[in-house]
Amino acid sequence: MFDQAVILAGGRGTRLAPLTDTLPKVMALVHDRPFLEYQIQYLLRQGITSFLLLVGYRWEQIRDYFGDGSKWGIDIEYSLELTPYGTAGCLYNAYSQLRDSFIVIYGDSFLPCDYSLMFKYATEHTLTALMTVYPNRGELPVPNNVQVDSEGHVGQYLKDRPDQNFGYVDAGVLLLRRHHVASFPQHIPSSLEEDVFPRLVASRMIRAFVSGQRFYDIGTPARLDVFRQDVTQFFDVSSFRCVGSDVL
Repeated sequence: MFDQAVILAGGRGTRLAPLTDTLPKVMALVHDRPFLEYQIQYLLRQGITSFLLLVGYRWEQIRDYFGDGSKWGIDIEYSLELTPYGTAGCLYNAYSQLRDSFIVIYGDSFLPCDYSLMFKYATEHTLTALMTVYPNRGELPVPNNVQVDSEGHVGQYLKDRPDQNFGYVDAGVLLLRRHHVASFPQHIPSSLEEDVFPRLVASRMIRAFVSGQRFYDIGTPARLDVFRQDVTQFFDVSSFRCVGSDVL
């Protein structure tokens, strides 16, 4: 049962400066609410009630706003990076707080799809990790970096040498199990993209789940503005309620 969401919320977000000179990237405001609140609220509508926030830079602002989650009827825990641990290192650091199965969301990413379809696919393939990918045909201003083989495994993942011929881009959502994290590199910092994904790909231990819905990221001011514009497709911002057919 994937009822725990682990959100990588420790990054500084230097490309969003000067906005992030004084606040964490996940606290960037979208219609007067932090971006992280949209992530949490959407996942709550998908049935997820337990959240583990992997925090670092100016993390006190996140804690002061979200607390233990009781305001939303959810449970929020925190894992603190004393120094930057990287996207894999922060998960390894939080190992004791991870459930047997959990979903990983990048702190600057929003994927508005029906997560129950992901969970169903993952339960059919219990040994492998699951990477959600989007079939980008040029509509997103990001290069494709994922190749999917004929059996549904991630065949290649490229971070620094993306290939438009691959056809897919990492959509920013992973489904993992605790035993996957146990095998992560123990050095810090370590990266999912550089240290973990290549190993999982080589051992055929990561499958692709293809999302028909595009994802959003707020890594740059321009992309943050796109999300601010399009978020009304998924939220009634006046009442802050999710809308749309993909919401459970």
